[in-house]
Amino acid sequence: MGKTQGKSTDVTAAEQLIAGVNSQFAKTQKLSFASDTFTPAQVLAQLTLFVTLRQAVDAARAALAAKVAAENAQLPALRAFMKTFKAFVKATFANSPDVLAAFGLAPKTKKTPTVQTKAAATAKREATRTARGTKGSVQKKGVKGAVTGVEITPITAGTPDVTAANAAPSAPTTGSATTPNKAARKRSSDRLINRGPGKSKR
Repeated sequence: MGKTQGKSTDVTAAEQLIAGVNSQFAKTQKLSFASDTFTPAQVLAQLTLFVTLRQAVDAARAALAAKVAAENAQLPALRAFMKTFKAFVKATFANSPDVLAAFGLAPKTKKTPTVQTKAAATAKREATRTARGTKGSVQKKGVKGAVTGVEITPITAGTPDVTAANAAPSAPTTGSATTPNKAARKRSSDRLINRGPGKSKR
């Protein structure tokens, strides 16, 4: 900023010199300085050129600042738009490298991992499995649960009693027991005998 102020001060000084030449050397024919001779018109031309160049730079700088501000305001959205359009073109012509080249784009190539990259990936997977306690299918088959402090009593089926099942039912003992029907008939018969033929029923 100090440099700009210095140049502006130079412009002011040049303008003041122009005013002095016009007022003090208007009738002078020649001016000798810097090991040379100049007419007042030549001096005025050099001083005026200095002012003109400086003013042009200041105007250009102001215009540049305005253009830079406009760019900074719009550039993020424009970059996003361009990125989206590039993705669209790549997706549309993914299988046509010659068409992509017309847009200045190269087809997406799959990088072949190096031996070092593969080894690092394998080591990382193993470290992750170890940290998480992850086991493979073979390791899982080898893992068996252990149970302690539990008594298991086997249950055996009982043997059927063949003797009791095949035994025939016992026949009732003759004379030792009287069925209810037989006892009732016997009592009725005894009452008829004791009543006799000539007795009537009350």
